Amino acid sequence: MPRRNRIQKAALAITHWIGSPVSIVIHTLLFLICFAAAWNGYIALNQMLLILTTIVSLEAIYLSIFIQMTINYTTEAVEEVAEDVGEIQEDIGEIQEDVDELQEDVEDISEDVEEMSEEDNAGEAQEAEQKKTLTDIQNDLRKLMQDIEKLQQK
Repeated sequence: MPRRNRIQKAALAITHWIGSPVSIVIHTLLFLICFAAAWNGYIALNQMLLILTTIVSLEAIYLSIFIQMTINYTTEAVEEVAEDVGEIQEDIGEIQEDVDELQEDVEDISEDVEEMSEEDNAGEAQEAEQKKTLTDIQNDLRKLMQDIEKLQQK
């Protein structure tokens, strides 16, 4: 594991712990112990305040560094997500273009099918008209034959 990842993980763990209720309890107990030690005479109040102020100042410095590291890490992660979202949006745009092209192709095919159906309908209508004409001609020929037979019988 690279050093940078270990440091980032440590920073994330520390800032996570500092923001927990356990941290509040532990800090409160340490401050109470320091003030109780000064009140009971184990350490002089001025000396205890000097040590406590130094420790709290150092802790604040390191915590601000760890918090900034966490913010930087989070910002990098957010930037990577933003890049991924941008790529996804580009992919969606390309997919939408493909869908539009497919829809145009489907419309063209539908038009072709309609034209073929119209041609088939027109062909069927023409065939029906030809059958009717043929039937009319046959009927006329039958009448003509009957008329000829009548004329021959006279």
